[in-house]
Amino acid sequence: MRNRGFIAGLGLCVALGGPLAAQDAAPLSAIDWLGAQTTPAALPQTDKPDEPPAAQSATVPDVTVTPLDGPAARRVGLVPANVTGLPDTLWSGSSGAALAAQLADLPNLRLPALQQLAFTLLLAEAVPPTGDSAAFDLARIDALIAYGALDPAMALMDQAGADASPAHFRRAMDMALIAGREAQACAILRARPALSPGKGHDVFCAARNGDWSTAALQLGSARALDLLPEGHVAALERFLDPDLYEGEPPLPVPTRPDALLFRVHAAIGEPIPTRGWPVIYANADLSDTAGWKSRIEAAERLAQNGAVPGNRLLGLYTQRSPAASGGVWDRVAALQRFETALSTGSPAAIAKTLPTLWDVMGAQRLRVPFAQLFAAPLEGVVLSGAAADIAFELLLLSPRYEAAAQAFPARALRRPVLAALAAGKVPAGLNADGLAEAALAGFRNTPADADILAQARGGALGAAILDTITLAQAGSAGDAAQLATALATMRALGLEDAARRTALQTLLLEAR
Repeated sequence: MRNRGFIAGLGLCVALGGPLAAQDAAPLSAIDWLGAQTTPAALPQTDKPDEPPAAQSATVPDVTVTPLDGPAARRVGLVPANVTGLPDTLWSGSSGAALAAQLADLPNLRLPALQQLAFTLLLAEAVPPTGDSAAFDLARIDALIAYGALDPAMALMDQAGADASPAHFRRAMDMALIAGREAQACAILRARPALSPGKGHDVFCAARNGDWSTAALQLGSARALDLLPEGHVAALERFLDPDLYEGEPPLPVPTRPDALLFRVHAAIGEPIPTRGWPVIYANADLSDTAGWKSRIEAAERLAQNGAVPGNRLLGLYTQRSPAASGGVWDRVAALQRFETALSTGSPAAIAKTLPTLWDVMGAQRLRVPFAQLFAAPLEGVVLSGAAADIAFELLLLSPRYEAAAQAFPARALRRPVLAALAAGKVPAGLNADGLAEAALAGFRNTPADADILAQARGGALGAAILDTITLAQAGSAGDAAQLATALATMRALGLEDAARRTALQTLLLEAR
């Protein structure tokens, strides 16, 4: 599967605003030592040393042996260090198995700031960890799949090697089936049958490669030997001979998510609705063949996880006039009315349309993508009342959070906690309650987590950041002590932007 130039389009915002910490000195070039050597002609001539003519014993000295026939660890990643701001040694101080376990235990992240930080780690190009780097790479791919980020996951698999192991190929095949791009995966299976995830895939790929007779023979054998579940047999039979089942009622929808069944059901004209299935399947509804409503709902699900950029969602919202009212159509209509008002530059029109849109976007957990799209044009609009309150919050949820106090000074005075967190400076005497006080404490006097800092100082920075993300998720969900510690730890690790955005999003999106 080819590499895909999607990183800029995805809008995952992987840059953290600069390197984590300044280096004490520039690293030496790998070949700097050559410049310090003298040329062979200039080497001083020395007498031949006095050596005994032969060894004095036949004892064989101890020799350290390193096997050379094992595969070298691959450098897997999509975003280089000069973009992420993370050092090249991000993973090198940890074991691949330990990192894989950390990624498997990563909680469901609701805050876009934490999602962005997690994506940065998952996509970062860096020196591989020590030992079992393949397990770590698979864990990164699994995490991206869990978020619904299909294209980045497939691009990482391209680098890791879809044919590296049966475990690699199983994931690669599932992703290809969901994306409807299974041709190359089937070609790999044809060349290396031992990688097969199961008999159903053998049947499907034989047919996909044009060998229908082999596919029918394999399916008949699998059915006779009871090697396939009945649901797979029934779907593959219709796939191989659709005319035989013309007029038959549709097959029951599978109760468990299955990429092969998902693809085969689509091929026989009985597509499975993606709404109740894991979010990775929503990518199938982004294709041009899906209906407009399905495409919007799929993009919304993915945007909630940070897996598609806001501008793609905007493009779908504004594609045409809403076909009806209620549900998704109300969101489409609200956004189109607001965009029209914004294009006129009329503060009155903007003030009239902004509150409705803010409400519907909040109900769908889409305020941050919306803020990223419209913060800049709203910054210069003179607003008052509820519209000014919303615009102030909107700026705080965008990458332009530092400009919110200047654009809406009266709101900043009324809500000093938010203004202080956006600036990263908490004045003496500023107090609050609950999570707001915990957020202030994270920027004031709370110590960073000692164990996490010890990890980072020991060379395990990636593992330290993963632990900090877990801590911050627990804090944003209501644990005040963990929130304060997580914010202080982020700042100690050099993640100032992530700390401010986490604090602001906790108070504006979660603590309500």
